[in-house]
Amino acid sequence: MSLRSELSKIIRGYKLICEIDKFYLILQVINAFTDSLFPFVYLYMSSKIITELSTYRRARELIIYALVTVSINFVLSVFSQCINTIKSKHSELFTCRTALFYSDINNKMRYESIEDPETHFKRQSIIQNQQASSAGIPMLINDIYGFIKNTFTVIFSLSLTVSMFYLYSDKSCTGVAAFVNSPFSIIIIVGIVAVNTCVNIWCDKNHTLRSVDAWKDLPHNNRLLNYYSGRIWNYNGAMDIRIFNQEAVISKELSKYYDNPAHLKILVKLGLHFGTIRTLLNKFTTIAIYIYVGIKAYIGAFGVGNFLMYTGSLQQFTYGVSGLCGSVVSLFNNNRYMQEIFEYMDIPSTVNQGSRKIDSDAKREIEFRNVSFKYPGTDVYALKNLNLKFNTGGRVAVVGMNGSGKTTMIKLLCWLYDPTEGEITVSGVDIREYDYSEYTTLFSVVFQDFNLFAFSLGQNVAASVEYDRDKAVECLKMAGFGRRLSEMRKGLDTALYKDFEEDGIEISGGEAQKIALARALYKGAPFVVLDEPTAALDPIAEFEVYSKFNEIVGDKTAIYISHRLSSCRFCDFIAVFHEGELVQYGSHDELITDTGGKYYELWNAQAQYYTAN
Repeated sequence: MSLRSELSKIIRGYKLICEIDKFYLILQVINAFTDSLFPFVYLYMSSKIITELSTYRRARELIIYALVTVSINFVLSVFSQCINTIKSKHSELFTCRTALFYSDINNKMRYESIEDPETHFKRQSIIQNQQASSAGIPMLINDIYGFIKNTFTVIFSLSLTVSMFYLYSDKSCTGVAAFVNSPFSIIIIVGIVAVNTCVNIWCDKNHTLRSVDAWKDLPHNNRLLNYYSGRIWNYNGAMDIRIFNQEAVISKELSKYYDNPAHLKILVKLGLHFGTIRTLLNKFTTIAIYIYVGIKAYIGAFGVGNFLMYTGSLQQFTYGVSGLCGSVVSLFNNNRYMQEIFEYMDIPSTVNQGSRKIDSDAKREIEFRNVSFKYPGTDVYALKNLNLKFNTGGRVAVVGMNGSGKTTMIKLLCWLYDPTEGEITVSGVDIREYDYSEYTTLFSVVFQDFNLFAFSLGQNVAASVEYDRDKAVECLKMAGFGRRLSEMRKGLDTALYKDFEEDGIEISGGEAQKIALARALYKGAPFVVLDEPTAALDPIAEFEVYSKFNEIVGDKTAIYISHRLSSCRFCDFIAVFHEGELVQYGSHDELITDTGGKYYELWNAQAQYYTAN
C-alpha cells in the first residue's frame, strides 16, 4: 500500500467520525490541548520562582509568580474537568451513535448481502476488534487525542528549551565541560533524541504487527468466541443449554480460546522484548539530557531555575516524540481494521432499480415470466422457468414440500433478490424499472421467520413510533389477538419481551404470529403475502385465521403459503411447487381429481390425520 493510500484511509476515517458525532471529536482535540499545556505551565512558572529565590528574592515578584501559577493551574484544572465531564457523558452517546451507524448500514444493505455469510463474518470481526482492542473507530478517537497531545507537547517543549542551545558560559572550560559549552554538543543531543525516536517507531510498529499475527494464529478465532458467547447470553439458547446439559461442551470449546499458554507466552515475550528496548533507550536518553543540562548549569550557562525547566522540557520532548510516533504508527496499523469497516460500508445498499413510480391504478397484475433463480454462491437452481400470474383481488395458495421453492418465489416477488433469468413485471413493466421503495409499498408480508422486536405492542403492529391507536387495536382484533389485548394492563403500550422493560411480557409462538398478521393488516398494502405464518397454530385455528383473513383482505390480492392443504381450500387457485418448479395450477376441485398429480399425493398424505375414524 502506498503512503497516499494509507493517508486517504485515515482521512476517510475521521470524516466518518464527523458524520457520526463531530462534537465528540472536537472535545477530544480540546482535551488533548489542555492536557499537553499543564506540565509546561508548571515548569515555566516553577523556574521563575526558583530563579527568583536563588537570586534576588524579591517578595513582590515571588507573590506575583505564585498567584499567576495558582490562577493558571486553577483555570486549566476547572476547564479540563469540565471538558472531561462532558466528554465522559458524550462517550456513551458516541458509542450508541456508532452502533446506530452500523445498524443503519445493515438496514440499507441488499438482502442478498444480509444472507451472505461473509457479511456476517465482516460484521462480527468489526465488533470483536472494537470490543477486544478498541480497534477501528474507537482507535481513531484515541489516536487523535494522542496525536494532538503529543504534537503540542513537542511544540511547547521546543519553545521552552530552544534558548538552552545558544546559552553558553563565559568561564574558561576544559575537557567534557568545554565540549558541552560548544555548539557541537547540540549535534550529539539531537542525534541521541533522533535515534531514540527511530527505535521507538520501530518497536511500536513491530510489536503491533507481530502481536496481531499472534492473535491470528489462534486455533479458535473471534467468530467462534462470538458464537459461543452469544449462545451463553441468549436467554432462548439458555433453555437448551440446561435441558441437554451443554455447559461442559461450551466451557471446553471456549477454553480453547482463552486457555492458550503457548499463545500467551508469545504475547508476553513480545511485550518484554520490545518493552525492554524502549525502556532502556528512553532511560539512556533521559540520563544524557540530565548530564548535558547539568553540566551547562554547573559551568554557569544558566541558573538553577532554568535547569529545572530545561530538564523537564527535554524529558517531555522525549516522551512527546515517542508518543507522537506511537500515535502515527497506531493510526497506520489501525487502517487494516478501518479497511474492514469501509468494505462493510461499501457493500451495495440497494438493488439495481429505476425511477419509475407505481401507478395509482387499483388494478395491478404481477407476473413471473420464465423466471429462474440461483442463490449467490451456488450453481443449483432454486426456481426453474417459473411462469405465474397474480391478478388483483385473487386468492392464491402456494403449496409444496420443504425446499420446493415456495419461499424463494416470495423473496423474488418482494424484490429481495433479482431473478437470475427472466423477469417479473407489474402491469407489464419489469420491476427493475421501478423505484425500489415505491415497489415495496405494494406488499404486506408475514414471512415464515418473521421478527417481533422488544418494543411496545403498538409499535410492533404499526412498525412506527407514532401510529393510529384505534387502527392498531382493530387490526389486532381482526388477527384474533383481541382477547389477549384486553388482558394487558398497558394495552398497546405493553412492551414485548423483557430486553428493555422489566414488566415486558413473554408471548407464545401463536400470539406472535397473530401480532405479525396484525402488522400486515395495518400496512394495508394491495398485495398480502402470508408465508406459513400460522405454523404455531393447530390446523383448526389455522383454518379459522385464514378464513377470517380472507374476509378481511377484501379486494386485495392474497397469497398464502402453507404445508396444511386443508387450510387452502377457500383460495381461488392453488399453485403446486416441486423441486423448484411449478408443476400444477388450478382450484382445489380441479387438482384433487388428478390422481397422478403432486397435489393429490400431498392431499392424501395429510388427509388421514384429519379424517375421523
